[in-house]
Amino acid sequence: MTRAWTILLASAVCEAVWATALGESDGLRHPVPSVVFAIGLLLSMLGLGRAMKHIPIGTAYAVWVGVGAALTVTWSIATGAEAFAPGKVVFIAGIVVAVIGLKLVPATSRTAARASQPSEERGTEDESGGDRHDEGR
Repeated sequence: MTRAWTILLASAVCEAVWATALGESDGLRHPVPSVVFAIGLLLSMLGLGRAMKHIPIGTAYAVWVGVGAALTVTWSIATGAEAFAPGKVVFIAGIVVAVIGLKLVPATSRTAARASQPSEERGTEDESGGDRHDEGR
């Protein structure tokens, strides 16, 4: 798995954390879950943005939302905050299968060509943390 995919999955975990913390914060009235929400949100968005420099936006967003939603529902069921239903498990499993499928589907020729370009040519930051260049794109 590439670094971008690892970052994307970590940011999806942070998405589940902030979603759960937001629910626990009771409208941001409780300080500890509110702080966890804010930190989780920040880390999640930073990770998603970083991953989108190397993974197509549609794929990255679908994976981020899918993994985050699956983890949030799984946590809610595990903690008793949400009722268990076999149908939920089937559909959550469907989300997980779809996410795996998105990772396994080969890149299109356009996406593959973009990924093989040096970062300065495609207008993105490279894995080493170089500056982003948007030369009229």
